[in-house]
Amino acid sequence: MAISLTKSAIERIKNYSDNPKKSVTVRVGVKKTGCNGYAYVINYTDIIDRTDKIFEDSSVKIVVDEFSLDLIDGTEIDFKKEGLNEAFSFRNPNISSECGCGESFSI
Repeated sequence: MAISLTKSAIERIKNYSDNPKKSVTVRVGVKKTGCNGYAYVINYTDIIDRTDKIFEDSSVKIVVDEFSLDLIDGTEIDFKKEGLNEAFSFRNPNISSECGCGESFSI
């Protein structure tokens, strides 16, 4: 079981945290929504539940709840900036389909 971050994603998360020199914790998960069933969610957090799974990469802790981990296990999170557009992208090996805009997916 693992969730990983690219160098670009790590830089984005650290640069926009309150203290980029300190360890940063983000919660990654999914919510039911969109045209295909699930959408990714990523937010800074200080709350870790006892059932959460924690991964760490370059001083960034990635917290994932058990339900979400079943759907996103093995996912690599990247951050892309193209012109004025910028966003996190998710390479999830578990998806069976995703919408055209990449905002939602199904398993």
